[in-house]
Amino acid sequence: MINRAKQVFDIEIAGLEKTRDSVGDSFVQAVEMILDCASRGGILVVSGVGKNLHIAEKMSAIFSSTGTRSIVLNPVQAMHGDLGMVSAKDILLALSFSGESAEVNNLIPAIRRHGLKVISMTGRPDSTLATLSDVHVEIPCGKEACPFGMAPTNSTTATMAMGDALAMVLIDAQKFAIEDYAMNHPAGAIGRALVMKVTDVMRTGERLASVGDGATVMDAIMAMTKAKSGAAVVADAEGKLLGIFTDGDFRRLVSNAGMSGESGSGALLADPITNYMTSSPLFVRDDAYAAELLKIFEKKRIDDLPVCDASGRVVGLVDIQDLPKMKVL
Repeated sequence: MINRAKQVFDIEIAGLEKTRDSVGDSFVQAVEMILDCASRGGILVVSGVGKNLHIAEKMSAIFSSTGTRSIVLNPVQAMHGDLGMVSAKDILLALSFSGESAEVNNLIPAIRRHGLKVISMTGRPDSTLATLSDVHVEIPCGKEACPFGMAPTNSTTATMAMGDALAMVLIDAQKFAIEDYAMNHPAGAIGRALVMKVTDVMRTGERLASVGDGATVMDAIMAMTKAKSGAAVVADAEGKLLGIFTDGDFRRLVSNAGMSGESGSGALLADPITNYMTSSPLFVRDDAYAAELLKIFEKKRIDDLPVCDASGRVVGLVDIQDLPKMKVL
């Protein structure tokens, strides 16, 4: 069973590689047609039948959420009144791996009477749908993973990936920014992370443990204890960030002292904090979005992040433990 499962992955990985390598002029033409449609206030209409209708729904959702307005058109329902959803400003993206799906092919003449141009994605450049289209983007992924060569597996994976590629290229072409993405995702943890700023989640005032550059290790521990924080920021007289000292740093300091045979911890506690802090630590600007915090925490594997203003002065600290309470994680 495990070997068979891995065979399926191998087939689909190979299919994705073939499809990736096929990307060329027709893909660029498709992007340009969609951009022209969007510039005229048009909508990208995605259609397919069977499993490809599900792929169409997924594609359309990705397009819509990343700056390209899109709807799904069921080809069967279209022939019974849903064609009223489209206009001459729009463009059709038709999906059919065989290129011979009667429901999709029958839709094309009706779509053209409404003035729409057609982009198709099929596995056969000589298919009926390909020849009926203004631009054809080939999906040359090879055989299906199904032992009968019937159930859409490899083909749907490759088609979906091509749709993702289109959407991501359109993000770049339309200069779609994270602020725009946030406008389309107001709900859930993703939405909160995109809408909320660092200033909404950082610790300030009594919850911010901060000491000066003349402080001792004991001063930092006391500040952390009072603020119930896992870290203390170290700043100079002007409030500019010099370093950070965490409870993890303290545990390692005490542990190393014990292993080296140093007597007592009193001497350590009286030492300058500057001897043990992390100098010039990572920090985030106070005008950043919470989503940027998540990327830093994930990439750098840290738990505490100082927040500075444009002048480099410390204005807060973000503790990763606080984020779940704010439903950002």
